[in-house]
Formats: sequence, C-alpha cells, structure tokens
Amino acid sequence: MLEELYKSIKGKTPDKVEKLPGAGSNRQYYRVGEYIGVIGTSAEENKSFCELSRLFSETHLPVPRVLAHTDDYMAYLEEDLGDVSLFDAIKAGREKGGQYDECEKALLRKTIALLPRIQFEGGRQEVFDNCYPQKEMDRVSVMFDLNYFKYCFLKLKGVEFNEFKLQDDLERFADDIAGNGQSTMTFLYRDFQARNVMLKDSEPYLIDFQGGRKGPIYYDVASFLWQASARYPDYLRAELIEVYLDALQPYCKMTKEEFMPSLRRFVLFRLLQVLGAYGYRGLWEKKEHFIKSIPPALANLKVELANGSCDSYPYLKQVLEELVKDVKEESKTDNKVAEYLANDASYLKEATRPLVVRVYSFSFKRGIPKDDTPNGGGYVFDCRSTHNPGRYNEYKQLTGLDQPVIDFLEQDGEILTFLESAYKLVDFHTKRFMERGFTDLMISCGCTGGRHRSVYSAQHIAEHLNAKYGVEVRICHREQGIETVLPAKPINN
Repeated sequence: MLEELYKSIKGKTPDKVEKLPGAGSNRQYYRVGEYIGVIGTSAEENKSFCELSRLFSETHLPVPRVLAHTDDYMAYLEEDLGDVSLFDAIKAGREKGGQYDECEKALLRKTIALLPRIQFEGGRQEVFDNCYPQKEMDRVSVMFDLNYFKYCFLKLKGVEFNEFKLQDDLERFADDIAGNGQSTMTFLYRDFQARNVMLKDSEPYLIDFQGGRKGPIYYDVASFLWQASARYPDYLRAELIEVYLDALQPYCKMTKEEFMPSLRRFVLFRLLQVLGAYGYRGLWEKKEHFIKSIPPALANLKVELANGSCDSYPYLKQVLEELVKDVKEESKTDNKVAEYLANDASYLKEATRPLVVRVYSFSFKRGIPKDDTPNGGGYVFDCRSTHNPGRYNEYKQLTGLDQPVIDFLEQDGEILTFLESAYKLVDFHTKRFMERGFTDLMISCGCTGGRHRSVYSAQHIAEHLNAKYGVEVRICHREQGIETVLPAKPINN
C-alpha cells in the first residue's frame, strides 16, 4: 500500500521500507524512501490529519506536508522531518531533574513562541470543519475527559469514592472550564507537548494535531508546560509563559494578570485529562511509557492541590488528596521526581512576587470592576454618602484629579472623614497580605458617575499605600480611561 503511494509520486518503487518504533497511538510508521509512511486504524482520523496538514501548509505553518494518501485515507505519505523530537533534544536536562541548559531552554522558547501562530492563524472555519472527532471543545467534551479520568484512572487505581458527590463537583468544574471559551476563533491543538514537536535544522515543526478543535488558548499552554515527564522547574515555566504572552500580543492583547487565573484552572483540568489517558494506555493496555508517566503526573497534581487549584470543588479535592497521599512512595522508581518535588514546592513561585495593589475608580451604573487576580480579595468602597460636586455646574466637566474639585471636597470635609475609615481597613489588609506573601490586592471606589468622589478617593488611597508601604500601586480610573502606576520603592521604618 505505501509502496504504491510512493510509486504514484516518484514513478518508481522505494529503495527501502523501514518500520519505525511505535508511539502512543495505534498507527504504524515507516520510512518509505525519503518520506514517512503512516498506516492508521481510523480513516476519519487520518483524513483529519491530511486535511489539516494541507490547510496549515497553505498558511505556511511549520507542519509536515502530506504528499499522497489512499482513497480510503487508511494510509498516507508525509514529509520526513527526521528523527529528533523536542523531547529527545532536551533529554539531558530532563534527566537532571529539570536542570535545562541554555540551548535546551532556547528550543523551548522557540517552540512555545510558535503556539499562538497555530492557535490564531490555524483558527478558521475551514479548519474546524475538518477536525475529528468534533469541531469544538464544549461542555460535553469536557465531561468526557473528566469521566475518562474517573473511570480509566480512579477506578483502575482502586480509589474509593462516592459517585454522586464526585459527579456533582465534576459537573461544576466542567461548567467553569466550558465558561472560559475564547471569543475569537482559535485552534486548540489539544496535545501540544514536546513529543509532538520535531526539530528540522533546529526549527520546530508540529505533528499529531489531528485531535485539535476550536477551543480556548489556555489548554495548550497547560499541556506544554505541565507535561508530566518533562519536569520543567517553576522558574522556567514562568519564563516560558512570558515568552508565550509576548508572542500572543499581535493576535490578542492580554496581560499576565488576565491570563493566569484561567491558566491555573486549565492546568488542573489537563492533569486530570492526561491521567485518564495514562490510566487507559498504561494501567489497562500495559504500555510502559504511560505507566512511567503516572508518578510525575501525580507529583504535578500534588503540587496543584497544595496551591489551592481545587479548593472550589471540595469533594473532588478530597478524592484527589487521597490519590496523591502516597505519591513519594510511588515515585521511588524515579528519584529525580522526588528531587523535583523537593526543589520546586509551588509552581510559578507566585508567592515570591511582591504585593501589587490595584486601585480602581468606577461608576456603579457600569458595575463593579472584576477581580481576576490569583489570590483575589480586597474592598469595594461606596463614596456616594459624601457631598457630590457633580451637582454643581462649575464642577460637572472636571474630575477628582482637578484642583477645584479637590478643594471643594477637602473644604467640605466629608470625604476626609470617609477616607480616615478607609485607610484603617486598607492599611491592615496591605500589611497582612505583605506578611503572608500574597501577590495581589484590589481596592475599588465607586460613586454615581465615576468622575469626582470615586476618582479623588481612589487616587488618595493609592498614594497613601505607596507612600506608607512602598508597594507598587496600579491606578485605573475606569470611566475616565486613565491608568497610572506608582512604582514600588524602599521605605525607611
């Protein structure tokens, strides 16, 4: 079959047909002359790969070109990208427990910088129409993955659980995941990891994308950086997230503060999904690679639980804590996993970043500003109890940053009394958050129009905290479209 395909292209039979080692799937791979030949068990899956390869190649994305396929799509020939995957190229750092050298880190940076290209340039309806087995990641597919974890991992591991309690938490988790859809049309690669990146002339090429579909961008980042066997240290994960966000900007303006809360949720989801796959492929089918991947995946899960990723789902958390309680014993077959856990107690080391305070002014007519920061928390102050300069014509076009309004409010005095109480609350909160290693605090001041009293109060609270504690304060007068930053500074006590 593969020889006939080769002959249809080259007009002659291949000099050699060499069977290649199998991967995680049931497809069989061969080196057929200068091409790679693939024989699959699913015609629909093979067709999806061939069509997606054609569409991606048309937009100059780095994927292997399909040269020929049988009429029934059960076999095809594709471009030969060589024998070195990214996973192979970073083997030395992985075997050192995640101590990657600069060359290895450069390959990782180059690869994750490529991800936004396939997500956005590959995200178009013609691509989604050729996805298999479905066009979009929806709530049904999320529940499929969560139940895959429940039945193919928890059950096979012999973990006892209350079916109804666990299902309730999984349903709520699925609602949260499905609610993180991307407003733009983006391609979710689904299995974006080092094994599915080939290196040709030191440039990354993407393979095994036939399981992709329309979906949110966070999943692929979680898939790549939390690949169980890669053991990327926290500092490297943080650096690679920054690289990804930089590469994302031409397609989607998103800050780290906006990105991280959703990423954390998808890290937990991805870990459960891959454990389901490891359970089926390893515990059920007895494939050695997947069996070896279980201990580091559980190690990652244990770290996630310690960081509160599952706190919103108490029974699920209880089941998962039971699952990982003996993770060190399970990891004895690989001492580097234990070393990894000892060296990297919490992913991304968010707790080591100094506290940043965000202070907003806003109009209640437009709603309270949303807090998407990692630890959340803070205050919303209602300034409408104080005398409103907006009632007077001479102040209507001014804001709480203009001197005439400042003079009015301070001479009246009500706003000063109001702020005395506010200062006591925000001082206590700021001090305790600094002591506890929290990274974010949000304070919002609202009034009727978000123009006078709220602007004055927010500005003064921000300047007060910056002067007293030296913390970085980011000010956003939302209705005025004004954003400023008061940088962190040393304080002499």
